[in-house]
Amino acid sequence: MKKIKLYSFLFTYLFCCAVLNAQSQQSLYWQSGTLLNPLRLFPVKIGDKAEFIDLDKDGDPDLMRYKTSNGYSVQWIDDDDDMKITDIEGDIDNDCLMVDRNNDGKYGSYDDLIVDWNDTDNDGKGDMQILTEYAREEDKNKPWGPGHVMISLDLDHDNVLNYIDWSNFTLRGWIHDGASDFYEDYHGKTLFLKIHTSPEKMNDARLNWENPFLFYDPDKDGLSEHAIRFLDTPRANKADDAFKTNLTGKISYAAVTFDADNDSRPGNEFDYDWTLNFRGEGFDYTKQKHTFKNLRGLPAADTLFMDPRYRQLSELLYPDHESAWDLIFKEGKWAQVWFTYDEDDDCQRWERVELYEPKDPYLMGAKKGGLDDNNQADPAGDRGEWDLDNSGGGKLYISPLDGKLHLYGAEKGYWRIDQNAKSFQAMGGIYDGYGPGRQTNSPETAPLIGYFDTDNNGFFDQITYDLNGDKVVDKTISISELGLSDQAPIIQSADLNYNMVKTIEEKIANNLWERSQQALKVAKSYGINSQWYALLMSPKSTRQKYHDGYWLQFYLYNDLLDIAKRQGNQSLIQRIEKAYYSGNWQKEFASN
Repeated sequence: MKKIKLYSFLFTYLFCCAVLNAQSQQSLYWQSGTLLNPLRLFPVKIGDKAEFIDLDKDGDPDLMRYKTSNGYSVQWIDDDDDMKITDIEGDIDNDCLMVDRNNDGKYGSYDDLIVDWNDTDNDGKGDMQILTEYAREEDKNKPWGPGHVMISLDLDHDNVLNYIDWSNFTLRGWIHDGASDFYEDYHGKTLFLKIHTSPEKMNDARLNWENPFLFYDPDKDGLSEHAIRFLDTPRANKADDAFKTNLTGKISYAAVTFDADNDSRPGNEFDYDWTLNFRGEGFDYTKQKHTFKNLRGLPAADTLFMDPRYRQLSELLYPDHESAWDLIFKEGKWAQVWFTYDEDDDCQRWERVELYEPKDPYLMGAKKGGLDDNNQADPAGDRGEWDLDNSGGGKLYISPLDGKLHLYGAEKGYWRIDQNAKSFQAMGGIYDGYGPGRQTNSPETAPLIGYFDTDNNGFFDQITYDLNGDKVVDKTISISELGLSDQAPIIQSADLNYNMVKTIEEKIANNLWERSQQALKVAKSYGINSQWYALLMSPKSTRQKYHDGYWLQFYLYNDLLDIAKRQGNQSLIQRIEKAYYSGNWQKEFASN
């Protein structure tokens, strides 16, 4: 009898637990517990009610507070005075969401996240989003790293702004679909301002570190073909300084990058090919004022924030799409110019191809002191060149040395070859969600070509080869010793626009292909079987003409040298060298 009662009790208990669990599950938002992307804020549990507060005592609610169905305490500030007590959430045109991530009862303090939407043109849609993320209290004295301030502007009106993981309220702007379809609004004509610090540590809320990152869409296809990145490098704070991140109001770093062959498309949304990077004193941007409607938040809500300055702003200071180019080239005072070209065309970055540094050409890996010392640099496949005294003013030229685009005034440059794009920058690089924070298939060594300006006239005149990567130069060519000129027409970068950049890239690709066809005719006349190189014989795009033209000519050049060496024909060797490094095979082999 006792066993029957015990079994009856257990059955009843388990049944009740099952019913309660089912009821609890029914009260949750449908996406709770799934592995799908959390694309929106989880609402309040079914059956729970939000608390409404009238902050400004005008008789209607200004604050809605509740716990989301996944257990986070949130509150909405109604900045456009349209909240109703029947609402189940705030709106995302002019309201502000505050998240108490550490559940300490405060919503605008340490470890909290605030997302503030603004409708700057009164069309009923939020086209500005200010995300502020406070560092944890134990990290409050760290000037850099914990915390974020990120301001996004939707200039192309696609309603895409920051990407936030709404299941745990973390900024995940580097999440993407496919190779480079980022959920963050890096596509089309857009911009953001960002700093990796807690907002209360900044000396002036109108300024920023990446200030801004500008994306351009000159052909209006919804993808970005051109970008400019500006940095205001903060001064080091003093021990007694209340602000740990002192922004200067000057841009000391500017990077200009282009998708020169315009091959971005769905599935390959980012494909920047080369970048000019300027460093130095730069320019003052404090006169670049931008005022916004509806930016000022509800004054009665200021007391909810540990640092309410972002709620009190009426303006931001930053260069915009229209002023950026002239500020770089007409007002910037630069000490150095760096140039990076993505030779293996594998860097689908949302930002830039700008990170090869003038360091050891052979040391490979993040923070190892080599060309790819930067965490986001490609280990191999890029070409970097550096004008460390800005003698060339950021100008460019197409060198007769190899038919490629080079930086005028650069003292040296290196190309780490990765013909198969086997070693590539993993998407996200140092960012979360895509591997351990380093590149995919990072090699230990790579073939290396070096470029040098030995006569200091601004043009490369010497090229070196280490094609087996053993750190020993196998071959050095001086084009002056061949009796050739290293000079070429200078391209005034300050005068460029995107269409001109495309035209230049097409010209380079076509010329490289033409050089290869001239070399092919010479090679055939010496009995070389060109069918071995069928892989390089049918380019189908500007990019392939660039790549295949260079490599086809290079292979044929070396095959011809092999024949000349077998014959012991020094005169033929000299003709081959002159033909290859002038790009004029017809002249040297006119009699063939």
